[in-house]
Amino acid sequence: MAMTRESWAFVFGIIGNIISFAVFLSPLPTFYVIFKKKSAEGFQALPYVVALFSAMLWIYYAFVKRESALLLITINTFGIVVESAYIIMFLIYAPKKQRLSTIKLLLLLNVFGFGAMLLSTLYLSKGAKRLAIIGWICLVFNISVFAAPLFVISKVIRSRSVEYMPFFLSFFLTINAVMWFFYGLLLRDYYVALPNTLGFVFGIIQMVVYLIYRNATPVVEAPMKGQELSGGHIIDVVKIGTDPNRAGGGAGSKV
Repeated sequence: MAMTRESWAFVFGIIGNIISFAVFLSPLPTFYVIFKKKSAEGFQALPYVVALFSAMLWIYYAFVKRESALLLITINTFGIVVESAYIIMFLIYAPKKQRLSTIKLLLLLNVFGFGAMLLSTLYLSKGAKRLAIIGWICLVFNISVFAAPLFVISKVIRSRSVEYMPFFLSFFLTINAVMWFFYGLLLRDYYVALPNTLGFVFGIIQMVVYLIYRNATPVVEAPMKGQELSGGHIIDVVKIGTDPNRAGGGAGSKV
């Protein structure tokens, strides 16, 4: 029996869930370092706060949509739990100044920002119009996050070093974008499909840049210690120990 469009969408959504689960968990090495050092100094909470906000947006969208939204709910529920755990751990080990700035950011974006969006869409719109407004908010926010790899790509080109852009991370994030693109396309949910088109394009660009510069002679620069957003996905760049050639990182992603 031929598979229906909805059946194919379910297959792509399941694969997207599996890859996204792995991507959400990939910052664990970073937080292991924080736990061992008992300090989050030099790290930033912004990527995790943004990832949490994105997961909250997609959960809200999925509950308003209802139809064929189960796979959006499962992965973003997991994302909310994981990102919340990361943020709590960061707050425990962060210096006082960073802790206060993180709390302010959480209140501004995840409490007041999300709350204002929630109340305005609940009371000022309804039905298909409400879903469209929420969908556009999710789409625009995800496009802005997906465009962030430009910073990582420019860093690689300037430094002629690919240590900040692991090939397999870029590869799996690209595959993840492809899965969610087809999931959205088959369900005619263009709020999911369109941002992942951009994610796929930037993923291909990242891999091409990696192949160009993988054997290049690096330009000596000041060590980089921080975090960068990559494609709706988060890449943490962390210098470990005293060896300037060792780096550990991770990524967190949602639809």
